[in-house]
Amino acid sequence: MLGQFEVSWALFEYHLQRLTPDDLLWEPAALCWTVRPDAAGTWQADWSDDALDPIPVPTIGWLSWHVGWWWTTAIAHARGVLPPERAAVRWPGDLAGTLHWMRVLRDEWTHVLEDADDSWLAKPVAFPWPPESGRSVADLFAWVNVELTKNAAEIGQLRLIRAADPEALAG
Repeated sequence: MLGQFEVSWALFEYHLQRLTPDDLLWEPAALCWTVRPDAAGTWQADWSDDALDPIPVPTIGWLSWHVGWWWTTAIAHARGVLPPERAAVRWPGDLAGTLHWMRVLRDEWTHVLEDADDSWLAKPVAFPWPPESGRSVADLFAWVNVELTKNAAEIGQLRLIRAADPEALAG
């Protein structure tokens, strides 16, 4: 699992290293999910528990918040501790904070993977599936690799589209 994670992380890091501050909140479509400061200056992510059609296009800021939320939750479940509520997971608000957050999560996840043994991998887990799903910690580890790769590709694609569109860079 650690070797697979390192491949997923390398793809993610490739795009993280190339992000600019302006990339984070660039809105690629009229129907968009992003992160916004509330009246107190705390960054809140757009969210709906309803099935949306069409699905809003996320900003890179929203995607990085989403990675932070699901990865924080996955780490808690893997360690057998209560995860924070989704709304309690805050986006840092800038590129430096976002990069730091992602790299701290990478380090925490690496420790989780290094500490795993066969008995731990077989334990049931209730994230990202319902408790009755019969999924194990090993399934969670595999899901994190896939989810991180997917999010890296999404962030990378948005970054590339923005960089290739001179009008997007101007606005």
